[in-house]
Amino acid sequence: MKQLGDILLEGGLVTQEQLSAAFEEHQRAGRALGRVLVERGVLTEAQLVAALAQQIGLKFVDLSDYPLDGAAVASVPATVCRRYNALPIGYEEGRLLVAMSDPANVFAIDDIRSLTGAEVKPVVATKADVTAAINRVHRADGDLDDLTMALDNTDEDDDLSNLKDVVEDAPIVKFVNLLITQAIQDRASDIHIEPTERDLRVRFRIDGVLHEIMRSPKNIQSGVISRLKIMSDINIAERRVPQDGRLSVTVNQKKIDLRVATLPTVWGEKVVMRVLDNSTAMLKLSDLGFRDENYERYAVSFTKPYGMILVTGPTGSGKSTTLYATLNIVSKPEINVITVEDPVEYRIPGINQVQTNAKAGLSFASALRSILRSDPDVVLIGEVRDHETAQIAIEAALTGHLVLSTLHTNDAPSAITRLVEMGIEPFLVGSALDCILAQRLARRLCSKCREAYTPEAETLRQARFPWIEGEPLPTLYRAVGCSACAKTGYKGRLALHEVMPVSEDIERLAVERASAAVIGQVAREQGMTTLRDDGMAKVLNGVTTLEEILRVVV
Repeated sequence: MKQLGDILLEGGLVTQEQLSAAFEEHQRAGRALGRVLVERGVLTEAQLVAALAQQIGLKFVDLSDYPLDGAAVASVPATVCRRYNALPIGYEEGRLLVAMSDPANVFAIDDIRSLTGAEVKPVVATKADVTAAINRVHRADGDLDDLTMALDNTDEDDDLSNLKDVVEDAPIVKFVNLLITQAIQDRASDIHIEPTERDLRVRFRIDGVLHEIMRSPKNIQSGVISRLKIMSDINIAERRVPQDGRLSVTVNQKKIDLRVATLPTVWGEKVVMRVLDNSTAMLKLSDLGFRDENYERYAVSFTKPYGMILVTGPTGSGKSTTLYATLNIVSKPEINVITVEDPVEYRIPGINQVQTNAKAGLSFASALRSILRSDPDVVLIGEVRDHETAQIAIEAALTGHLVLSTLHTNDAPSAITRLVEMGIEPFLVGSALDCILAQRLARRLCSKCREAYTPEAETLRQARFPWIEGEPLPTLYRAVGCSACAKTGYKGRLALHEVMPVSEDIERLAVERASAAVIGQVAREQGMTTLRDDGMAKVLNGVTTLEEILRVVV
């Protein structure tokens, strides 16, 4: 059998120097050679698995664009596929081709052979690819449709005395569980359950865009909503006022929290669930799509011991994620970090997090006063909403604390005028503010199916693309759609940034109560990249499309 190193060298995947360095660590630390090369960024996971497959004489397949045979897929139940992380993908010479991340698992091969009555030929794929393919072909949609048809035959019973029987009814419980599982598998950030006049509509927000998933019969409305309210510890008898709650579920051995909000509408209570994946809170700033020049400008601010940093943008623009990623860098054992949030979305170890409670009188302002008596070095305020909170935050920044917070404005320069409108003295705003970061989220192009093209000059002119007349037209990319991205052409999101350090000139303009337009002009002269320009640079780099940038910025 050939050695792994020889296979990698022959395939041109590594150089002799890279292999020698990795081999030294392999011998010194006793770690697998392939794993060392992947961690060093020399190989991708797929390249390593392909080389290992070649070493044992098996075929490697890339499941993201492999044409799956429906009959083969249907021959093995989803539970068995998930148990062994194996998926039948087709037939070859009368044998069943099964993609496996562990082709040495003889128990899996025996079980599949017994179930199908066919000889099994294992092929190798990465663990992530097999899991994604199983989730793609064995979706909960079919089960949901079957359940919907079964529930359609039940009678609606809105009597509170029988409500416990309704919400503990097995079909309702299974329906809700499948709905949440499917949303998490589809990478949804929000689940909308909306009563209409004749049915119950379910929509998922995926990569910032709402997609209608299904419509269910009206008579299951009260059961589904009451079940969710019980899971979220919300009062099921109260239907006239909005309520908030929280629930936790475990999907694929991973704990996911959901923030639940109810809203009374004319056709019944609407429920919106925000999916909170704690891995998002542990992201690094480098994972958020900062371009080098923007990251350097922002890093200057959060490495200072005091001052105020504001992240601005509309709801759902990733402000909290950016602040948490900043905290992950700032937070150290020798620094006391305290946050006050409404609500606490992500629980982070090593940080003191305070949840506001309006009923108990614990508002942002009152919590902030107490926090400043608890010897903090860094304070994170979920949102500056009113004059009192803004005043205390500004004073904290002026008295030696690093203050991080969010504000709802359209761009970075508007944050200064917004604070002045809140009643903060302009000279305090200029002195306390150190940096303002405005951001938006745009969908990221699917790397598997993106297509290069040359745009027309008129299209670039209309989009105000940074292209000079007479120069060659740039090569851009557009969305196509494949099985890996659910035919949307996009997979995942990236942030657009506008970083405005508060210089002496901008501080002077704040004191003079200058307009956001004037402040923005000076900031651009000092090197600030606008949201639109940052987006256009990312279009040029091929990570998103021109249409997507025009959708999220003006």
